[in-house]
Amino acid sequence: MELGPLATVLVTLVALLVYGVKIIREYERAVVFRLGRITPSRGPGIIYVIPLIEQMYRIDLRTVTLDVPSQDVITRDNVSVKVNAVLYFRVVDANRAAIEVQNYLYATSQIAQTTLRSVCGQAHLDELLAERERFNARLQEIIDTHTEPWGVKVVAVEVKHIDLPAEMQRSIARQAEAERLRRAKVINAEGEYQAALRLTEAASIMEKQPVALQLRMLQALSQVGTERNTTVIVPVPVDLVRALLAPRAA
Repeated sequence: MELGPLATVLVTLVALLVYGVKIIREYERAVVFRLGRITPSRGPGIIYVIPLIEQMYRIDLRTVTLDVPSQDVITRDNVSVKVNAVLYFRVVDANRAAIEVQNYLYATSQIAQTTLRSVCGQAHLDELLAERERFNARLQEIIDTHTEPWGVKVVAVEVKHIDLPAEMQRSIARQAEAERLRRAKVINAEGEYQAALRLTEAASIMEKQPVALQLRMLQALSQVGTERNTTVIVPVPVDLVRALLAPRAA
């Protein structure tokens, strides 16, 4: 059975109507061009795109995790290292992400790589190893400045790994060992100093209180007596010796 002209037109119109219905997810936005001119972004939910007149592109608004490949970097103190990082960003303006840059994913990746080489190359190796949080913040600030006109917001940048040459790793290990020895010597010297202070205080007390010296001598004798010693040395106070020798001298 052949359809009449009116039925054909109706079927075509219904097909066009159904074809133009689009469902946009919560994390998506629809960038729609009408005869080549951009219109306000649409979604989420059900939207309608006029067939043959409007053209739609879906833009994902979720945070994207982008691995920045290892970059060869020569630090400010002429050390060659390899540095890689991870970049977190998301689209905040779907229209700008569609019309301001041809491929915002590729463009953001390239900006991240060049910025990583530039920022790390301006630092000394010690700074790069010890102040990673500061460099992460600096990388985020610079990359975000470049991607902001594209409607892309950089959420975070994290330097993942710094690959050092073998000889530099050995040098850092020797430096760390020397630092541990230095700390051990400082702690030992501090202990000796505190012990000397305590001994000085004890000597001062015994000088003022002779009874304390006598008690300390008796305690020492009791400790010696508990051992099986064949020879016992008994300390005699100088004052007692002087008292015994005084009549002879007279």
